[in-house]
Amino acid sequence: MSSKRKLSKGRRKIEIKRIEKEDARQVTFSKRRVGLFKKASELCTLCAAETAVIVFSPAGKPYSFGHPSVDTIVDRYLSGGDYASQNNVSGVHPHVGARIRDLNRQYTEALNELDAEKKRGMELEKVRRNSKNQHWWEKPIEELGLQELELLKAALDEVKEIVAEHRADELLIDSSHFTPFLPIMNPIGMSSTTPNGYPFEPNPNPNHLHTSVLPQHDYGFGFGFGCPGA
Repeated sequence: MSSKRKLSKGRRKIEIKRIEKEDARQVTFSKRRVGLFKKASELCTLCAAETAVIVFSPAGKPYSFGHPSVDTIVDRYLSGGDYASQNNVSGVHPHVGARIRDLNRQYTEALNELDAEKKRGMELEKVRRNSKNQHWWEKPIEELGLQELELLKAALDEVKEIVAEHRADELLIDSSHFTPFLPIMNPIGMSSTTPNGYPFEPNPNPNHLHTSVLPQHDYGFGFGFGCPGA
């Protein structure tokens, strides 16, 4: 039976509406403002356009970006004059305009670097938070400070002493339980039991064979020698 693949909704357009939470609204404004000024700077650099952007934060604080300047663009817009007359009025020299464009390009590059550094800072902060959860003795020894190395040495010495004490106790317990097995021997060097499991009785006359250690047979002979029916 083939499993059904779960269909993904894919990328969806986010609904544009007013953010209700004040803190989230302020954060979004700061991020979008930087992005807006960056796009305006790129427009000026790529197209040699003269641009002015003025925004007010939710708290009423003004922010502006302009090329060659906000005042120049605003005055030109309000006066309705053409480019040549406005250049004469504002007194912007062509070399000055080139310098402004160069500065604008540097500003755009600085914004890009700032974005990259912000991302790098977020990654470092993430690493720092993760490192807080790590015990200092789990770090590589070359990353430990002098105080941490001294604590590590003291801890290792203590562990060494504990291991030595436990080993001594184990050896003491093993030695107390060890009893060598020595079988009880009779005077003639034999075991104290017979092959049949009966206790061995010492023979007072070594020259006479002890009959209790030999198996008895119904052959009519006490020692089991001879032929049947003889």
